[in-house]
Amino acid sequence: MNILKITTAALALMMTLSLGNNANAQKIAMKEKTVMVGGAPMYPSKNIVENAVNSKDHTTLVAAVKAADLVETLSGKGPFTVFAPTNAAFAKLPAGTVETLVMPENKEMLKTILTYHVVPGKISAKELMTWIKKNDGKYMAKTVQGEQLTFWVKAQKLYVTDAKNNSAQITIADVNQSNGVIHVIDTVLMP
Repeated sequence: MNILKITTAALALMMTLSLGNNANAQKIAMKEKTVMVGGAPMYPSKNIVENAVNSKDHTTLVAAVKAADLVETLSGKGPFTVFAPTNAAFAKLPAGTVETLVMPENKEMLKTILTYHVVPGKISAKELMTWIKKNDGKYMAKTVQGEQLTFWVKAQKLYVTDAKNNSAQITIADVNQSNGVIHVIDTVLMP
């Protein structure tokens, strides 16, 4: 009988501690200002790769990052500003482009394209808007790949134009990460 009382008390204590830990985890998550991307919350305490793998809208990008061996880089300290094309953005490319790019023999070309979507430092949408206004409607930033991206505004929406004069709209801005920030875009940029 005493064993039953002790076991019941121990079980009650374990459940209380478990609920308390779960509640603490929920409180921590609630303190973080998350942004929903691809049906998943993006946590500022996680790095770019840790968050991106949870977005159902970025499965193609994640597969490309893995194929280009950039997981370790984008998990690193940074900070990085990543312009992250959605699956729909990759679908706009000519048929077979993605399948060709992720082939091992095209790894360097893929790496070139992906690093063209990354700017060193952490740049918010507000900063981009300020710099665009200060520079007569356009702001240029050098990518990790080495070439420039051009930023501009139309109808209070931020756009980025690549070296081939293709433009992408920033559809979700300021998705903060522990090692930078992601801005979701609707078109793949090409150097």
